[in-house]
Amino acid sequence: MPTPPSHPLPYGRQHISDADVAAVVETLRSDFLTQGPKVAEFETQFAAYVGARHAVAVTNGTAALHLCALALGVQPGQRVITTPITFAASANCVRYCGGEVHFADIDPATGLLDLKAVRALLEAHPKGYFAGLIPVDFAGLAVDMVAARALADEFNLWLIEDACHAPGGFFVDDQGEKRYCGGGQLAELAIFSFHPVKHIATGEGGMITTNDDDLARHLRRLRTHGIEREATGLLRQDEGGWYMEMQELGYNYRISDINCALGLSQLARADEGLARRRQLAAQYDAAFAQLPGVAVLAPGQPGHAYHLYVVLVENRRGLYEFLRTKNIFAQVHYVPVHRMPYYEKLGWQAGDFPQAEAYYRRCLSLPLYPTLTDEEQAYVVSCVREFLAHNPTA
Repeated sequence: MPTPPSHPLPYGRQHISDADVAAVVETLRSDFLTQGPKVAEFETQFAAYVGARHAVAVTNGTAALHLCALALGVQPGQRVITTPITFAASANCVRYCGGEVHFADIDPATGLLDLKAVRALLEAHPKGYFAGLIPVDFAGLAVDMVAARALADEFNLWLIEDACHAPGGFFVDDQGEKRYCGGGQLAELAIFSFHPVKHIATGEGGMITTNDDDLARHLRRLRTHGIEREATGLLRQDEGGWYMEMQELGYNYRISDINCALGLSQLARADEGLARRRQLAAQYDAAFAQLPGVAVLAPGQPGHAYHLYVVLVENRRGLYEFLRTKNIFAQVHYVPVHRMPYYEKLGWQAGDFPQAEAYYRRCLSLPLYPTLTDEEQAYVVSCVREFLAHNPTA
């Protein structure tokens, strides 16, 4: 048995380096704490990292989703499809605009939205019944956005790629080309989150990427109260350097230079962290490959960004509670959105999406983050083995 660590092992954890601290302190001592140069610098470098033309930084991933829905014109009564296995914000953004959320079931082999189920839902209604589709790169595994784009084009849908789990993630298309999550070529808009457990931490923060110049400009206006300052975008004559126009109802979703300074520092070592996540995932895969009673969700995927490492066991609650006694704080991702009381009030109920519900009953996210040591990981594996040895039907 590996030596138990002296500290808790959560499912995810940020890593703040001396360089991160120095970057934040430098900004704190600068002239701009917000609305300064670090925001644009972070946007430029992040856009280059994912391969998109534009990046628009905002306060968090939920704000990013909300602005995407606004920019794409979601209206009361419009219908949008997403997955039930995601954080609630992927659906809530539609509700913020008065739209109706519809769900399609998942592929049990990957946890991703099943595009065959989406097609079946679309074909059961006349064209134009649905307005958009929000696929999620769940756990860091990239959705086949080529297939999603083809489906969207066939049924006249817009696409928002929820890539919160997957900066640096990719899939390989039929021509052998790597397609990076949030790269802007396939979805109108993509979004990312910089919550501390994500690949890049800014405390709180989010980003929208797009290759559409008009959408990028609109998003920047929406994040600042609907205010336009650029002379080329004004509706009236420019009255001077102070002049600005509130052209629509927007929000204060601006992110600070302090957050962006941290994001820039974190982005500089994002590839290093991603490589370590993939190494740890491969080690988990090997450890669990021949272990009865445990299955791994979508093992051996080369483009996986591994925000989460998910195992499937029959006695999920038993393993969850046993690991807590060992100072290991695994987590469940996610309670299906359609089973949340709010969405049940809208008419969704148990049994609507059997694959999502079967996944939920068995899923558990084990510790996975770049600073997790090999010895700590071996301890996690040994504790899973110990539980299964004493609970052979788990």
